[in-house]
Amino acid sequence: MDCRLHCAACCIAPSISSPIPGMPQGKPAGVRCVQLSADNLCLLFGRPERPAVCSGLQPSAEMCGESNSHALAWLTLLEEKTAPEA
Repeated sequence: MDCRLHCAACCIAPSISSPIPGMPQGKPAGVRCVQLSADNLCLLFGRPERPAVCSGLQPSAEMCGESNSHALAWLTLLEEKTAPEA
């Protein structure tokens, strides 16, 4: 399965703890990655600076569903279920 162009749910919903160029402390859940272009394309795609967690997350029918809003909701719920207790 290929990513849905201009979706960016995986670049918004999850937290990323590793450094990202422009976000040296990583990014919190629900925050748009600074490496997303205005049309929701990853500016680091295929580059060595891209965090391993980003390239490790692969699209799936369950995660992506039929729409960008489904993907964002699914990943947001997954983030909430796997977040450490406060």
